[in-house]
Amino acid sequence: MITYKEKLSLLGDMIELSKVDGQLHQREYDFIKMVSEELKVREEDFQELFTIPNELLVMKSEFARIEHFYRLALLSHCDNHHHEREHEFMYHLGLKLGLNPFAIKRVLLEMEKSPNRMIEADKLLGIFKEQHN
Repeated sequence: MITYKEKLSLLGDMIELSKVDGQLHQREYDFIKMVSEELKVREEDFQELFTIPNELLVMKSEFARIEHFYRLALLSHCDNHHHEREHEFMYHLGLKLGLNPFAIKRVLLEMEKSPNRMIEADKLLGIFKEQHN
Protein backbone atom coordinates (compact mmCIF):
# COMPACT_ATOMS: atom_id res chain seq x y z
CA MET A 1 0.00 0.00 0.00
CA ILE A 2 1.49 3.34 -1.00
CA THR A 3 1.10 6.52 0.99
CA TYR A 4 -0.80 9.57 -0.17
CA LYS A 5 2.52 11.41 -0.59
CA GLU A 6 3.79 8.59 -2.83
CA LYS A 7 0.60 8.79 -4.89
CA LEU A 8 1.18 12.52 -5.43
CA SER A 9 4.79 11.85 -6.42
CA LEU A 10 3.70 9.19 -8.93
CA LEU A 11 1.24 11.61 -10.50
CA GLY A 12 3.88 14.35 -10.48
CA ASP A 13 6.21 12.08 -12.46
CA MET A 14 3.44 11.46 -14.96
CA ILE A 15 2.77 15.17 -15.34
CA GLU A 16 6.49 15.88 -15.75
CA LEU A 17 6.76 13.22 -18.47
CA SER A 18 3.70 14.53 -20.29
CA LYS A 19 5.30 17.98 -20.54
CA VAL A 20 8.70 16.77 -21.84
CA ASP A 21 7.72 17.24 -25.49
CA GLY A 22 6.56 20.82 -24.86
CA GLN A 23 2.82 20.29 -24.65
CA LEU A 24 0.27 18.36 -22.62
CA HIS A 25 -1.99 16.45 -24.99
CA GLN A 26 -5.61 15.86 -23.99
CA ARG A 27 -5.16 12.08 -24.08
CA GLU A 28 -2.21 12.39 -21.70
CA TYR A 29 -4.22 14.57 -19.33
CA ASP A 30 -7.15 12.15 -19.46
CA PHE A 31 -4.86 9.21 -18.70
CA ILE A 32 -3.25 11.00 -15.73
CA LYS A 33 -6.68 12.05 -14.48
CA MET A 34 -7.89 8.45 -14.67
CA VAL A 35 -4.89 7.26 -12.64
CA SER A 36 -5.51 10.06 -10.13
CA GLU A 37 -9.09 8.90 -9.67
CA GLU A 38 -7.95 5.28 -9.37
CA LEU A 39 -5.52 6.35 -6.63
CA LYS A 40 -8.29 8.36 -4.92
CA VAL A 41 -6.36 11.65 -4.99
CA ARG A 42 -8.39 14.72 -4.09
CA GLU A 43 -9.22 16.94 -7.10
CA GLU A 44 -7.61 20.07 -5.58
CA ASP A 45 -4.38 18.14 -4.88
CA PHE A 46 -4.39 16.78 -8.42
CA GLN A 47 -4.77 20.24 -9.96
CA GLU A 48 -2.04 21.68 -7.72
CA LEU A 49 0.45 19.12 -9.09
CA PHE A 50 0.45 21.02 -12.40
CA THR A 51 1.85 24.14 -10.71
CA ILE A 52 4.42 22.82 -8.21
CA PRO A 53 7.79 21.11 -8.80
CA ASN A 54 7.70 17.34 -8.43
CA GLU A 55 9.63 15.50 -5.74
CA LEU A 56 10.67 11.98 -6.78
CA LEU A 57 9.96 9.41 -4.10
CA VAL A 58 11.43 5.98 -4.69
CA MET A 59 9.20 3.19 -3.41
CA LYS A 60 10.80 0.35 -1.46
CA SER A 61 9.07 -2.43 -3.36
CA GLU A 62 10.66 -3.33 -6.68
CA PHE A 63 7.24 -4.38 -7.96
CA ALA A 64 5.83 -0.90 -7.17
CA ARG A 65 8.77 0.71 -8.98
CA ILE A 66 8.27 -1.51 -12.05
CA GLU A 67 4.54 -0.78 -12.01
CA HIS A 68 5.20 2.96 -11.84
CA PHE A 69 7.75 2.77 -14.66
CA TYR A 70 5.26 0.87 -16.83
CA ARG A 71 2.47 3.38 -16.15
CA LEU A 72 4.80 6.13 -17.31
CA ALA A 73 5.78 4.14 -20.39
CA LEU A 74 2.10 3.71 -21.26
CA LEU A 75 1.58 7.44 -20.81
CA SER A 76 4.46 8.22 -23.15
CA HIS A 77 2.68 6.27 -25.89
CA CYS A 78 -0.94 7.31 -25.31
CA ASP A 79 -0.77 10.43 -27.51
CA ASN A 80 0.65 8.44 -30.46
CA HIS A 81 3.64 10.83 -30.57
CA HIS A 82 6.64 9.22 -28.91
CA HIS A 83 9.18 12.04 -28.62
CA GLU A 84 12.89 11.21 -28.17
CA ARG A 85 12.96 13.34 -24.98
CA GLU A 86 10.23 11.12 -23.55
CA HIS A 87 12.43 8.08 -24.17
CA GLU A 88 15.38 9.78 -22.44
CA PHE A 89 13.16 10.87 -19.54
CA MET A 90 11.87 7.31 -19.13
CA TYR A 91 15.36 5.83 -19.16
CA HIS A 92 16.73 8.27 -16.58
CA LEU A 93 13.66 7.97 -14.38
CA GLY A 94 13.98 4.18 -14.47
CA LEU A 95 17.58 4.53 -13.28
CA LYS A 96 16.50 6.89 -10.48
CA LEU A 97 13.92 4.31 -9.47
CA GLY A 98 16.75 1.79 -9.15
CA LEU A 99 15.66 -0.38 -12.07
CA ASN A 100 18.12 -2.33 -14.19
CA PRO A 101 19.26 -0.28 -17.22
CA PHE A 102 19.16 -3.28 -19.58
CA ALA A 103 15.62 -4.14 -18.50
CA ILE A 104 14.54 -0.51 -18.96
CA LYS A 105 15.84 -0.47 -22.53
CA ARG A 106 14.28 -3.82 -23.31
CA VAL A 107 10.85 -2.82 -21.98
CA LEU A 108 10.90 0.37 -24.04
CA LEU A 109 11.96 -1.60 -27.13
CA GLU A 110 9.27 -4.26 -26.61
CA MET A 111 6.63 -1.56 -26.26
CA GLU A 112 7.79 0.05 -29.52
CA LYS A 113 7.47 -3.30 -31.29
CA SER A 114 4.03 -4.05 -29.88
CA PRO A 115 1.10 -2.98 -32.11
CA ASN A 116 -0.87 -1.67 -29.13
CA ARG A 117 2.24 -0.43 -27.25
CA MET A 118 1.47 -2.75 -24.33
CA ILE A 119 3.29 -5.68 -22.76
CA GLU A 120 1.67 -8.56 -20.89
CA ALA A 121 2.29 -8.41 -17.13
CA ASP A 122 4.14 -11.75 -17.07
CA LYS A 123 6.45 -10.63 -19.87
CA LEU A 124 7.09 -7.27 -18.19
CA LEU A 125 8.02 -8.88 -14.89
CA GLY A 126 10.02 -11.55 -16.71
CA ILE A 127 12.19 -8.91 -18.38
CA PHE A 128 13.14 -7.46 -15.01
CA LYS A 129 13.53 -10.91 -13.42
CA GLU A 130 15.95 -12.00 -16.19
CA GLN A 131 18.32 -9.25 -15.14
CA HIS A 132 18.53 -10.59 -11.59
CA ASN A 133 20.50 -13.64 -12.76
